Amino acid sequence: MSPVEASPLTPYIPIAVTLLVAGLMAAAIPLVAGFLGSSNPNATKQSTFECGNIPTGSPWQRFPVKFYVVAILFIVFDIEAVFIYPWAVNFKALGWFGYAVMAMFAATLLVGLAYIWKKGALDWEED
Repeated sequence: MSPVEASPLTPYIPIAVTLLVAGLMAAAIPLVAGFLGSSNPNATKQSTFECGNIPTGSPWQRFPVKFYVVAILFIVFDIEAVFIYPWAVNFKALGWFGYAVMAMFAATLLVGLAYIWKKGALDWEED
């Protein structure tokens, strides 16, 4: 008897099954909820909800750019944390070269922070 030769794609079958099950669930859950869920709309359910307060102003008002600046800053410093953690874990193995590279990385971020601070992007009182 000769052993059955496996395809090179055999190790990927569990991933394909997982993606298939996830896709089926993503399609099935909203459909089942739509069929089984109760639907009796009324004025209270259809109104806008703002933490218990009556909505004021237009729902289409523009947000100041400062919100987006803070969001981008959050992402930048979040990415910094993602890079610093593995560096800290391998600090001894990386040696002085790793220290210098991380110092340049941190200095670049500090220069960027100083620039936006000087430009007033973090001042919320001014408009």
